[in-house]
Amino acid sequence: MESTDAPERSEQTPLSGLTATQAAERVADGRTNEVEETTSRTVEEIVRANVFTRFNAILAVLAVAVLATGRFGDALFAIVLVLNSLIGIGQEVRAKRTLDRLALLHAPTARVVRDGETTELPVGDVVLDDVIELRSGDQVPADGYVIHEEGIEIDESALTGESDPVPKDAGDQVLSGTAVLAGRGLFQATAVGADAYARRLAAEVKVFTRARSELQDGINILLRYITWVIVAITPVLVWSQFRIDETGDWREPVTATVAALVGMVPEGLVLLTSISFFLAALALTRRQVLVQELPAVEGLARVDVVCLDKTGTLTVGDIEFDQIIALDGSAGEATIRCALAEMAQSPDANASLSAIGAACGDAPGWSPVGEVPFSSARKWSSVTYEGHGTWILGAPDVLFTDGDDRVREQVADLAARGRRVMLVQSSQARPDTDALPADRRSEAVITLAEKIRPDAAETLRYFRDQDVEIKVISGDNPTTVAAIATELGLDVGVAVDARTLGEEPDDLAEAVATSTVFGRVSPQQKRSMVRALQAQHHTVAMTGDGVNDAMALKDADIGVAMGNAAQATKAAAQLVLLDGQFSRMPHVLAEGRRVIGNIERVSSLFLSKNTYSLILVVLVTIAGLPYPFVPRHLTLISSITIGIPAFFLALGPNPARYRPGFLKRVLMFAVPAGILVGAAVFLSFLIADLEGANMEERRTCATIAALCTALWILAVLARPFKLWKGLLVAAMAGIAFAAIAIPPIRDLFELDVHYGLLPAALGVGAAGAMGVELLSRWVERHNRVPTGPVTPR
Repeated sequence: MESTDAPERSEQTPLSGLTATQAAERVADGRTNEVEETTSRTVEEIVRANVFTRFNAILAVLAVAVLATGRFGDALFAIVLVLNSLIGIGQEVRAKRTLDRLALLHAPTARVVRDGETTELPVGDVVLDDVIELRSGDQVPADGYVIHEEGIEIDESALTGESDPVPKDAGDQVLSGTAVLAGRGLFQATAVGADAYARRLAAEVKVFTRARSELQDGINILLRYITWVIVAITPVLVWSQFRIDETGDWREPVTATVAALVGMVPEGLVLLTSISFFLAALALTRRQVLVQELPAVEGLARVDVVCLDKTGTLTVGDIEFDQIIALDGSAGEATIRCALAEMAQSPDANASLSAIGAACGDAPGWSPVGEVPFSSARKWSSVTYEGHGTWILGAPDVLFTDGDDRVREQVADLAARGRRVMLVQSSQARPDTDALPADRRSEAVITLAEKIRPDAAETLRYFRDQDVEIKVISGDNPTTVAAIATELGLDVGVAVDARTLGEEPDDLAEAVATSTVFGRVSPQQKRSMVRALQAQHHTVAMTGDGVNDAMALKDADIGVAMGNAAQATKAAAQLVLLDGQFSRMPHVLAEGRRVIGNIERVSSLFLSKNTYSLILVVLVTIAGLPYPFVPRHLTLISSITIGIPAFFLALGPNPARYRPGFLKRVLMFAVPAGILVGAAVFLSFLIADLEGANMEERRTCATIAALCTALWILAVLARPFKLWKGLLVAAMAGIAFAAIAIPPIRDLFELDVHYGLLPAALGVGAAGAMGVELLSRWVERHNRVPTGPVTPR
């Protein structure tokens, strides 16, 4: 790939690399690959995000207005505001430090040649002009030029969008952010750190940018509309309160106006959403799951299709040698074992070849004169040895020749028994990267055994119980994949050989909709299968560990990399299973569903308050009445019906399954519920006004009605009841009773109970609560879905 801003070629570093002195000079000059990158926001950004918000600014102005009146008790909401911000900052900083520590432990490394020795260093310690070794699965850490290559192929799709591997010769440019698909080589770094051409790609995988969050999208829409409402209603509210003022004292209408506006501000909603995401990420780190993008916790809860690679996910990934079955070729078994042992000496030997080589004994010391490295696209590799010809190892169905009919039957029988089968061939010709020799002979069949993960069957059963579809997408023989999937309890049907399908999403749409197991899938097909499922309105998670999975992980809604995955694969993923345990997936799913369900609950609490505050403004303006609360009344009501319980509800367990349509459901309940509270408050205030009660008595009646109705909203949203939720609601009701019944607390909140009006206030509040109950039952019937536990056993 040619770049218009390619770095200038500097003096070539020898293959032995820089000396320690030269490297130290570059470090001193700042010519390193170090760029500050974290898994989350900086402390400064966290403080700014929790303090300098539009609603905090509104509340600060309102607090100043109240303080100017001298009614300091009505500025209590400012204390709550400060506490909320401090809690949010503290929780987020704590989570940030934990996540940053984990990210540092699992940071990518590079193999750098210095003083003739290859050393593994953190990517940030690479300096300008370093000689860097690349192998299959590596992510290129800097920009530079190839100075030595052995069949190296680069995936540049992250930069160009082209999925085909790009072969690189000596002198060709390589760019950071790309991935090595095959081969190995050395390159000299000519642009590092912020000067690297593709450095911006690293920023694109940060926590706050990539994964879509339905919760955050919905809450942002709510906040935008609420802001417009506050701006529009403020002039009308100020005019109405000054017009109807009965005292002639400017302080009374100012505090009434502030009370109305404070009620419309959902000051804790964004805070609780952020805390929920961070604490969920923190909980997952304790289960060895690194969350690289916080909204991914929620995103996995929305997943309805999980695409799995077989090797490393359903199986342990440790390949065990089974047997060599010599065929009727001219080479004897001893020669075959020598060739395989020699091939296993390659530094790029994969797990399969390493297991074979270990079983074949010591390498004989043959001299290699040519090599075609293994790639997922070719599915074979070869080495040519001086005096011993060419030896080829790969997938049988790719290597079969016309005379291999009996071998085909033998391979099919072995694959049907769940064995992984490879074919060994010899030739006197030297192959190139695009074509196999025509004179090759099949010499031996090798069988490998894969150990199934002990937790795989239970994990797949969990997904099935949660109505999440499973698609097994593997580069292995479809018969072998189907045998393992069947052993794990999947309803396989007919396994699909992906070579019979096309490469584009449209070519694969019907197959991915109707089939479960796919074999011989190319990296491009994995990517296209993900896109085809997304086009069918599925939310797709993709798991994998090989570099051939990286492109599919990048395109999936949620990419999940195993802990032993290639660097390029982990860089493309939102979640990394650090210990490689597939059984962690149910916990991630449950954590995401917990976050969604809890934030939906607290959003309904906050929005109901916004609604009744707005309704009261409209009603008192039309009726020509003072606003029924001062700020301290709303501090009391909001704290015990929203603020305190919302914190516990947002962080507690929640067994609800995910359902799309978060914003619609919140509005369907919260808006009518808020209208019921507003009507109850207005009616109780109006009754007290008609009975000739003084202002404190009228406002006390309104407060009692508000507490009764709003506490029932809390009780409805806390269902289904567990002991801790029952105690929470009871505690909030107890605080409400104490505020009305205990004189010192009652005086603090300027409440004056008119016992002749108390039955009316309680009756109106009870009627409002009954209305909320009927509303909740109607909404439940309208949104009824199958329910079931999501907590992993």
